[in-house]
Amino acid sequence: MLDKRLEHFELEVGDAAKLQLATYLWLLAKWNRTINLTALVVDLPSEEALDRLIVEPLLGAKLLNAPGHFLVDLGTGGGSPAIPFSIATRAERTVMVESRARKCAFLREVTRELGLNGAAVENIRIEAAAERADLRGQADVVTVRAVRADQPFFDAAKALLRPGGVLCWFGSAEQAEPPSGLGLALHSIHQLTPAVPGRAAAVLTLFS
Repeated sequence: MLDKRLEHFELEVGDAAKLQLATYLWLLAKWNRTINLTALVVDLPSEEALDRLIVEPLLGAKLLNAPGHFLVDLGTGGGSPAIPFSIATRAERTVMVESRARKCAFLREVTRELGLNGAAVENIRIEAAAERADLRGQADVVTVRAVRADQPFFDAAKALLRPGGVLCWFGSAEQAEPPSGLGLALHSIHQLTPAVPGRAAAVLTLFS
């Protein structure tokens, strides 16, 4: 099923990365039976689930074309877009920020099982992550999905990004417009998955 969706979107993924993605889906389905990680159908993944969880992050990573970077994912939850994005870009360092301890336990198991070197899970709130000296102003890319796009969120994202860093938003184009006066400018919006109406990724660049 994963092969078919990757072929449909003309995504070339190596065998090792494909195995990691499939293992991630298997672990997500296993844990989702006891912890509410996603409302998508993942026991036998639907096309919608594969598009949202795997295809969107891979297409977003392809758009950025920035391998070997420092990635921070905010409100990671069930692991997407962070995990597929990290795999696709071969991120040197990935930090997944999640405030719920049980979801953090899941993310740590995924990190171990997939052998994601340089990946860490931080059981803290987004605002707290933005105050960390080892994170503040360091991220090349910040990714996010299903986090409320309010002023505190954009303040945190801006604090985490280095000058010239990129905020990659997965959701609808309408959701991605930032509040004015933040130094964030809308660089581009790309429709990622026509099979899922209204889905898009917005790439916002931080102007120094």
